Amino acid sequence: MSGHSQFKNIMYRKGAQDKMRAKVFSKLAREITVAVKTGLPDPAMNPRLRLAIQNARSENMPKDNIERAIAKGTQGADTTNYEEVRYEGFGPGKVSIIVEALTDNRARTAPNLRSLFSKNGGVFGETGSVTFNFERIGYIEYPISVGTPDAIFEAALEAGAQDVVSTNEAHEITCTPEDLAVVREALEAKLGTPNAARLDWKPLVQTPISDLETAQKLMNFINLLNEDDDVQRVITNADIDENVMKQLEAE
Repeated sequence: MSGHSQFKNIMYRKGAQDKMRAKVFSKLAREITVAVKTGLPDPAMNPRLRLAIQNARSENMPKDNIERAIAKGTQGADTTNYEEVRYEGFGPGKVSIIVEALTDNRARTAPNLRSLFSKNGGVFGETGSVTFNFERIGYIEYPISVGTPDAIFEAALEAGAQDVVSTNEAHEITCTPEDLAVVREALEAKLGTPNAARLDWKPLVQTPISDLETAQKLMNFINLLNEDDDVQRVITNADIDENVMKQLEAE
């Protein structure tokens, strides 16, 4: 259970932080509301809701926001029906991209995303055109401060995880999708609340990006996708050169 992290999603933070924060809170609230609608309003009895609340807290979402999102999802409080939809395609540099969305109107979301792909050097693909390059996994992340790599390795192994990658910033733990809730609960009992716990996509093959211009176009495209209200997450198989990433972060 060792190796290098090859699937951590690229987080490109640049300007307009307040606007992005509001956008993140809106997406987290939508996930909480949908979790309540598909289960129960009690997180103890609803694993999806428990996970959604946990992810919201990891982003420092205010308690009042979380409670409003739960109330909105209770029976009769909101009649909006959201669907979980996955879109696939290719971005600048022929990078594979998966877009996960929660939408109440596919006729709005699909054309919006198709337009974003076509206007930003991408190709909007058919279902299955990209996901064969990825493996579905459960992903749990803890800050590096919770323990040594050896200690986290032992804890994760006992909890039923498949792999652990410890970087300078975090311990990244993976498991099968089916085991995510069990592994997370076992680790939480020992290590506390994780930074993140979610179903994720791990690239089986990565696309290297070694020039600044392509990397800039890709990051701008990812930002535009994330700005869409229906988009919950954007996952890529991009492997951006370390020196190029430093240049991006310095801009």
